[in-house]
Amino acid sequence: MGHSRRWFVRQVALFTAGLSVSVPRFTYDQAEAAVPPAKKPLVVSVQGKDYVQLVRKGVELAGGIDQFVSSGDTVVVKPNIGWDRRVEQAANTHPLVVKTLVELALDGGAKRVQVFDYTCNDARRCYHNSGIKDALAGLGRKVQLEYIDERKFIPVEISKGTSLKRWKIYQDVLEADRYINVPVAKHHGLSRLTLGMKNVMGVIGGNRGRLHHDLGQKLADLATVVKPDLTVIDATRMLMNNGPQGGRLADVKQTDQLVLSADQVAADAYGTTLFGLPSDSLDSTVAAHKMGLGEMNLSAMQIIERTI
Repeated sequence: MGHSRRWFVRQVALFTAGLSVSVPRFTYDQAEAAVPPAKKPLVVSVQGKDYVQLVRKGVELAGGIDQFVSSGDTVVVKPNIGWDRRVEQAANTHPLVVKTLVELALDGGAKRVQVFDYTCNDARRCYHNSGIKDALAGLGRKVQLEYIDERKFIPVEISKGTSLKRWKIYQDVLEADRYINVPVAKHHGLSRLTLGMKNVMGVIGGNRGRLHHDLGQKLADLATVVKPDLTVIDATRMLMNNGPQGGRLADVKQTDQLVLSADQVAADAYGTTLFGLPSDSLDSTVAAHKMGLGEMNLSAMQIIERTI
């Protein structure tokens, strides 16, 4: 467990034990100074019909699961399960993508893998109709598909934030040794697209509607605190219009593709191009790049593209 994770665990333990007389002021940057992104972040794009092999090959090309999970780790795999939609409607992450990443985390030695999302529709219907609940059934006691417990949202100081200085973030994300972000690529009525950085909405509490003003900068501010070890953008079928909820199959484009990167900004920048848009089309990408959180220029990335 990294220094910052240990710091969060200690602070949360004090809070839950009643040893703090005021609301805790968790500050990620007190625990770990921001590390400049690599000059040439690696972005992997894989395409193929076999989604299990697609995930496995994509992770292999990204450096292998040992780069992202160590023996004894607690791992959060965070898909989008926010909507009461079927797999083919492309509003949620594909269940086979989620299942295979969970299996890889177990292969990497994870002692526990947690999967959850703060859903917009009824959580039980979302988990079931997305196919994710059934996909994870039978993987054993180390795998926990959980419903959000609102008591676990912890107030966090965002010292590097410019538009957002404080917000509640899910305790299990703060405490996890490893965090794998698994959004689905789709259109969004407010942010234009929802990709990796937007998926943070599923691990934060409070009145999320208040974030919609200056949303791009607020997502970048949250990215200074919630830092995935790996982002896997599920573009196996993309919701091209009427997102984020969707519902019409006519709005779905099947591309059988994944984008993977340890740099969530680079993942979003490349993922944006799958919609025929320039890599700097999203306010969140531009804001995060300006803050030094990752790369948005394709020419400054090491890009691997493979058909599986």
